[in-house]
This record gives sequence, C-alpha cells and structure tokens, in this order.
Amino acid sequence: MKASNIKLQYPEDYKKMEIVLTLDKTQQNIQKIADLKKIIEEGKLLKVDIKQHRKRRSLDANAMLWVILSEMAIILRTTKEELYLEMLGRYGVFTHIIVKPEVVDKVKNEWRTVRELGEITVNGQTGIQLQCYFGSSTYNSKEFSILLDGVVSEAKELGIDVISDKEKQELIEKWGQR
Repeated sequence: MKASNIKLQYPEDYKKMEIVLTLDKTQQNIQKIADLKKIIEEGKLLKVDIKQHRKRRSLDANAMLWVILSEMAIILRTTKEELYLEMLGRYGVFTHIIVKPEVVDKVKNEWRTVRELGEITVNGQTGIQLQCYFGSSTYNSKEFSILLDGVVSEAKELGIDVISDKEKQELIEKWGQR
C-alpha cells in the first residue's frame, strides 16, 4: 500500500503512539486493512515496515532485457541466464561482505553473482571478502536503467539493434505505472 500522508497521535495515557496513514480508498486497500484487522482481533501482532515508496521496474523493461540477452547469447554461444549473471557483474548492484572461509560456497549459492576478492583480516580473524550482486528484481528504476543501458550498449557492439534510445527511455519512464 502507498501512503500520501502520515500523522503521529498520542492516546490519552501518552504511553503509546498511534500512526495514522492516508491511503487511496481502493477495494484492494480496504481488503488488505480488513485482513490486518482480523489478525489483531485474533490477538496476534503485526510486523510493520514503512519505507519510502520507490517505483518498480515495469514488466516491459524486464521483458526487453531478456529479449536482448537472448539475442546476445546466440551470438556469444552461451545461455541468456549465464549472460545475465555476467551483466550483473558488470552493471549490477552489489554489497561487500566478509565470511568465514568454510562458508564461502554456501554464501555463493545464496547470491546471483559473487566475486571472491580475497583473504582479509579483521580484529585478528581471517575471513574472505566477497562482492555479492543482487538480482535485478530488487532494483529501483535508476539501478535497472544502468543495467539495461549496459546490456543495450554491449548488444550494439555485437551488431544487435533491438531497441532504440527512445524506446528504452519509454520503458524506463513506464516503471511503476502498472
């Protein structure tokens, strides 16, 4: 659900706080709130996670990425999945983590793409530093745009002309408008 306003209120005893959110009155929001109220009525607690709304990538932009990767994979004699992981390594969003040497393989299995950066010592303990790339389904529009720009650029270098700059821009602008 997306909120357009938030207010903080205090009940008379001032021992608790209430948050009031302003939401669009849609059937979907009404149903979600009814479901949440049922949980409370059953004596259970809710976990609340409120954060800034970010536009999500459109399915069209995602579909276009996979079309381009498929075309590139044919020329490069690989799979679109392998190429996707390679492109994440070039243009994707990542974080650095340090893990115990014995769990490196387990961590690699949990991430889309992982680069092993080598041994590092922190507070007298030796670990392996990893650069871990997130899958594109977690990207916001800016992050996905960078990935798509990189893939389109590499496709053009291979002689593949699957999307114009104008079409690419339209796909990115449609992000989150579904």
